[in-house]
Amino acid sequence: MIQFNDKNTSIQLDPKWLIDFFGIDPQIASYMNLPILFFGLILCCFISWLLTKKIIVNSIHKLFLKTKVTWDDILIEKKIFDKLALIIPTLIILFVAPSILHEFPIISKYTVTFAMIIVLIVIVWTINALLAVFNEILSKSPIFKDKPISSYIQVLNIIVYFIGGILILSLLLGKSPFYFLGAMGAMTAILLLIFKDTILGFVASIQMSVYDMVRVDDWIEMPKYDADGVVLSINLSTVKVQNWDKTITTIPTYAFINDSFKNWRGMSNSGGRRINRSIYLKVSSFCFCNEQMLEQFKKYTLIKDYILEKEEEIKKYNSGLADSESNPVNALSLTNIGVFRVYAENYIIANPNINTKMTNMVRQLDPTSKGLPLEIYCFTHEKQWEKYEQIKSDIFDHLLTITSQFHLEVFEEPTGKDFHALASGKNQFSNVPRYYSPS
Repeated sequence: MIQFNDKNTSIQLDPKWLIDFFGIDPQIASYMNLPILFFGLILCCFISWLLTKKIIVNSIHKLFLKTKVTWDDILIEKKIFDKLALIIPTLIILFVAPSILHEFPIISKYTVTFAMIIVLIVIVWTINALLAVFNEILSKSPIFKDKPISSYIQVLNIIVYFIGGILILSLLLGKSPFYFLGAMGAMTAILLLIFKDTILGFVASIQMSVYDMVRVDDWIEMPKYDADGVVLSINLSTVKVQNWDKTITTIPTYAFINDSFKNWRGMSNSGGRRINRSIYLKVSSFCFCNEQMLEQFKKYTLIKDYILEKEEEIKKYNSGLADSESNPVNALSLTNIGVFRVYAENYIIANPNINTKMTNMVRQLDPTSKGLPLEIYCFTHEKQWEKYEQIKSDIFDHLLTITSQFHLEVFEEPTGKDFHALASGKNQFSNVPRYYSPS
């Protein structure tokens, strides 16, 4: 029998119907009444949740899917409204349980507390889902794309969980939330130790953002952590880097403040990517150019004008020498290494893949035990790794191959063929005069 009590507006289900219909002992009927009430309450909650999800939530989803904006699709993807649908059955428990469980005050109290905890969990769950939505929306925005938004979102997540945990503890223990906050003050040292990495990561992410040290999609090198690749994400505690071999390296965020690393963003934002490589030439293959060699070099378009200009300059200078000074050592002459250096310079400048607005030069470095390094220093228009490597390889394929046309030799470690040639007394440059001139 259902009775309405006007005094406290409560609804009570009298167990008398169990006695009348089934002939059950009144004391037993009183205890059987409790599980029946619980079953009815749970059934009511389930039906309300099902109707909310099938009718209201599905209607909202259909409405949002018809809109042109994309942020509402993310709300559906993160199942925000599915989470909010759990609020309805918990509210039913909050308002109905004290009435139908009026005869069981202790059970009613715990049931209401449980419902309030569920409400808090759903709220915390929903707020964090909303923060995930904001994270995804802001990360796709051009303004915030290169900012560590996820780090700040994770801090907010921790704060939400912390507040939710304090409120749940206050409900379970029946204490004020400020009581737990006061107790937390005495545990500051322990909390700092537990959240050390989180605090360091948060401070590091702020510094990285303020000083613009690292952004998502930056190419970085950090040898200490074997990282050499593109930054995928910057979180509160870690930075994920996809290396050139597609492996993933995880680096602590605070390591970017404590340790050194190289960021290639400057190269990406510049007008080109640098080529800096040397060709090691044997000093023993250097020589002055004779008439036959000069005639050969005049056929090369890149240095034809240079050879003609230098011939006039050398002829004018040498014509002023006295007979006693006409020794080849005193006279001016072109060298094969000098002509090759000019050829390499002109070849670099004539290459359409090279950015001529940036530094371009071919220079000699200090001689080493491996010969004379002839350094090629220039910048390509192309910055993408694969195309850049192809351009660089094409340049050095040509320069390394054409050195023989200038009677030059590229250094390499001796092989059996070299020792055999030495034993037989053969030298392909034995008929070329070699002498040094101060000029």
